[in-house]
Amino acid sequence: MIAELRDILFLDIETVACTADYGSLDERMRTQWERKASWLKREEGLSDEQLFHQRAAIYAEFGKIVCIGVGIIRENERGEPLLRLKAYYGHDEKALLNDFKLMLEKLNTSTTRLCAHNGREFDFPYLSRRMLVNGIPLPALLDLSGKKPWEVNHLDTLEMWKFGDYKHYTSLDLLAAIFNIPSSKNGMDGSMVNTVYYQEKNLEKIKRYCLSDVVVLTQLYMRLKSLPLIPEQNIEEAVTTP
Repeated sequence: MIAELRDILFLDIETVACTADYGSLDERMRTQWERKASWLKREEGLSDEQLFHQRAAIYAEFGKIVCIGVGIIRENERGEPLLRLKAYYGHDEKALLNDFKLMLEKLNTSTTRLCAHNGREFDFPYLSRRMLVNGIPLPALLDLSGKKPWEVNHLDTLEMWKFGDYKHYTSLDLLAAIFNIPSSKNGMDGSMVNTVYYQEKNLEKIKRYCLSDVVVLTQLYMRLKSLPLIPEQNIEEAVTTP
């Protein structure tokens, strides 16, 4: 069983708006946000500034990555699956992306598969776009240029759950609930990351939340493959590369 899981890199990213507030955008970027905002569904009375605070983080053009959580499965001395976690996080997006890239480049590109929830639409393209914005050449595992859809072997637990049904989105938290997987939320959800980062200035809290999501993602993958959950005592955070 563990041999089948060794080449999967489970990951989750946490993103925030590119600036602490709308007023900090330069004139050129503010104009671009106004154009973007005009296409977004607005609640009555919602200003460009309010919309920026709520939605900018989900767009790679107006957001930035502050944490990448990853996990890999290895075997402990008893032959049981062991989930090892590591977070790449910080205020310097270019530095954390470079560190993440160096880790990816040490992996076997012919066998490694990246796995995320809604990764094909969010995590994987967001990572690629932010690397390019920061002048970082894409590592082989993220460079999908010229590849046909069936040649991309990334894993996406959302797609695994859909079974070809494209009508609706199912959140990681909902799937964790129906599969009885302990929640990662602990009083925080993705909509709070921007506030926790800019107002509370608590990057460590974001890191813990991100790694908790990696645990839930991994456990969901195990459930979707009809495999037993990894025991809590077999989950650990790595000091170095996982």
